[in-house]
Parts: sequence; C-alpha cells; structure tokens
Amino acid sequence: MTNSNQTNQLVSKVEGSTLILERIFKAPRELVFKAFSEAEHLKHWWGPKGWTLPVCHVDFRPGGTWHYCMKCEDKSQGDFYGMESWGKALYREISIPEQIIYTDGFSDAEGNISKDLPETLVQLDFIELDGQTKLVNTGKYASPEALQQVIDMGMLPGISQTFDNLDVHLENIQKSN
Repeated sequence: MTNSNQTNQLVSKVEGSTLILERIFKAPRELVFKAFSEAEHLKHWWGPKGWTLPVCHVDFRPGGTWHYCMKCEDKSQGDFYGMESWGKALYREISIPEQIIYTDGFSDAEGNISKDLPETLVQLDFIELDGQTKLVNTGKYASPEALQQVIDMGMLPGISQTFDNLDVHLENIQKSN
C-alpha cells in the first residue's frame, strides 16, 4: 500500500539556472494534460491557496498565448489581500498529451511582459504511470540569480499549493464522471 502523501509530494532540484519539479497525480495523463491546456480547468486550480483566477484567456496552440490574473481573496494573507498578479505565457511547442513548452513571464493587464522580473522557459512532460501521471516541470532561467529571485519570491510554496489545488480539482472531476 503506498502512502497517499507520497503521491502528492513535490520533488524539486536546482541545477544551475534550471529548476526541475516533479509530482505524481492520481489521474490519467489525458486529463492532467487537459487541466493545463483549457481555461475551463485552469480557472479552478491555478494559483496558490487563497488566490483565484478572475482572468484566464487561453489560445492553446504553438504561437498562442495564455494571459491570466491571479488575485488574493484571502483576508488572512494580510498585505497580499486584494493583490493582483498578472502573467503571460507564449506557447512554443505542444505535443498532445505528452508535452507543452512555453515561455512564462510576469505581465501587466494589457499583456506586456515585465522586463524587471525573470522570464522562464517551461517544459512540461506528462508521463503515463498505470493510470496516474507523473508531471516533470523543467524551468530554465537566464541565470542562477534569476532563478534565485523567483525562489526568494516564494515560488516553491506557491507551486506546491497550486499543485495541491490541481490534485483536488482532478479528484472532483473523476468523482463527477
């Protein structure tokens, strides 16, 4: 019997200017892939605990973009309450349901990418594991310092909470089917 906690464990390792995150989800690969590629799914789980996704525009194709806004709705988060964080991704390569490659940056409401904050080249690999899915998220930054900057901004706990939200979303979808 496997410990259910082990499935939810986020494994992270830093190699120079690259951050590799791995997590196993209890859902088929096609479903996990859809959760990353469709606005209807993303708006249910993307973002850390206490944050919502009031804006989520997805044009899922090579050359397409994903423009979104995360908003803190949790009063207990103090200064973060009411804060908005905009992001924009540009899809480079898509292989359904195996892989998504995109650049991800901080943006404003109009979709202009911030030059002051690090941009990431993200490669998501979806690996089939007997009805479960191993997600390998490889983020490449311009430098080890750029990677350290996003780590200092709380990216690791944020992505861990985001993946916890995805776990719940995947469980709810599978229950309702």
